[in-house]
Amino acid sequence: MSAIEVTADAASTWDWPLQHNDGVVKVHNTKEKFEVGLDVQFFTPKEIEVKVSGQDLLIHCRHETRNDSHGSVAREINRAYKLPDDVDVATVKSHLGTRGVLTITAAKKA
Repeated sequence: MSAIEVTADAASTWDWPLQHNDGVVKVHNTKEKFEVGLDVQFFTPKEIEVKVSGQDLLIHCRHETRNDSHGSVAREINRAYKLPDDVDVATVKSHLGTRGVLTITAAKKA
C-alpha cells in the first residue's frame, strides 16, 4: 500500500469537521449562560460522550465502521472547550435535537 499525498489550497482556519461553514457550530457566552451547539448528525446519543474535567468541556463522538453504498466509514471526533471561569460546572447539560445538533449549556455562577 502506498500513501497518496494530500494537496490543499491556501491555509485556512481549521474548524469542527461537520460544520460546512453553515453556522451550525456556535458558541455563546453571555452573563447568564455558556452554550455550545455542534452538528453531530452522523452520531446517535449512545455514540456521543460529554464530560467536564476541571474547566474543560470534552466532547467525544465515535462510531464503529459501518458499510454504506460506497464502501465503509468510521468516524471519531474529539473536541475540547475551555469553560469560562464564571461557569458553574455542576450545571452543564447536553441535549441532542432531532436535526442532529448537540447543544451543551451551563449556567454562570451567582
